[in-house]
Amino acid sequence: MWRHVAANAITFLMVALFLTGGVIIWGKAQYDSPGPLTQAVCVQVESGSNMRRVSKNLADQGAVSSAAIFRIGADYEEKTGQLKAGSFLIEPEATMQEIVDVITRGGASTCGTEIVYRVGVNRVSVQVRELDPATNRFVELAQFTPGTDEVPAEYTETRDQADIRFRIAVAEGVTSWQIVNALSSMDILEGTVPETPSEGALAPDSYEVRKGDDRAALIARMQSAQETLLAAAWEARAEDLPIDSPEELLILASIVEKETGVAEERRQVASVFVNRLNQGMRLQTDPTVIYGITRGEGVLGRGLRRSELRGETPYNTYVISGLPPTPIANPGRASLMAAAQPDETPFIFFVADGTGGHAFAVSLDEHNRNVAEWRKIEAERGAAAAGNASTGGND
Repeated sequence: MWRHVAANAITFLMVALFLTGGVIIWGKAQYDSPGPLTQAVCVQVESGSNMRRVSKNLADQGAVSSAAIFRIGADYEEKTGQLKAGSFLIEPEATMQEIVDVITRGGASTCGTEIVYRVGVNRVSVQVRELDPATNRFVELAQFTPGTDEVPAEYTETRDQADIRFRIAVAEGVTSWQIVNALSSMDILEGTVPETPSEGALAPDSYEVRKGDDRAALIARMQSAQETLLAAAWEARAEDLPIDSPEELLILASIVEKETGVAEERRQVASVFVNRLNQGMRLQTDPTVIYGITRGEGVLGRGLRRSELRGETPYNTYVISGLPPTPIANPGRASLMAAAQPDETPFIFFVADGTGGHAFAVSLDEHNRNVAEWRKIEAERGAAAAGNASTGGND
């Protein structure tokens, strides 16, 4: 009898082991297989949350087929304690393993609502926007200009929520004064910036920040980023450039940045200035003259006067030879690389062509024809604007 009982027990144990192994294999397949999502969703992980709560939220949103398998898989990978707070975009058919990786990896949130503070050359603006997971596009909820527009309720309500992302987007070509002045107006930041950094020392980029971050610390981040970019551009510079130091490369890049907003033109524009430096010609570029007037504190807001083009200042490249003494703005990565690796062209002139770009020329005669064409375009636009003003803009 005991032999019979023992045989039954062994059989039962083998069946149990077989079933357990089957369950494990099935669970592993569930964990690694494409998930049930048919369109992307945004999953919010609150600060102090846990894997049980998050797994239930994922199951409720249809992102995982089993909250239990999700938790067991996360625990098996030893990621249960690595949960990160934030808002995360879960793509269609994401596996449980992929979702665990997304919510434990850390870094910037990838969806949800965010407030973007845009520091531009001509103005500072604030935008409240939300990512639509279905289209992967942001939907604007509110937008205003600080100090000019009334602050919308959507901004103050959103700003005070716990899970909101904050981003400061600094445009290429802004000055250090503009950046410091803009940061001082942002009510989510604290502290002061003791002094305005030297021109060109700050990297234009998008910076994710938290409410209560220190302004001086953010400036230090921008300085560190620009040092890295400048070092990389200097290391990658072409041979025989007519510049002797990273500081001169930064100056040249800032001029390129202010002369064109067309990405494809940067290396061509840089080539014009390099050719002029090589030939001992003056740079003759308006943005340097403007900087000599404003010192980067805002925009000039009008055309240059003849007296200003003739005035002898350290920044008037119609008068001085070579580069001005400092950068005239904060150039971005693309302009730094354009200055370091300009195109090889014969061009020594360029003028606006009416499309947002420029017409380049080798000879003065060709350049004068391009200038005449640009003057014609200006006159036609002026006449059209005057006509619209006299008729109230009606056809």
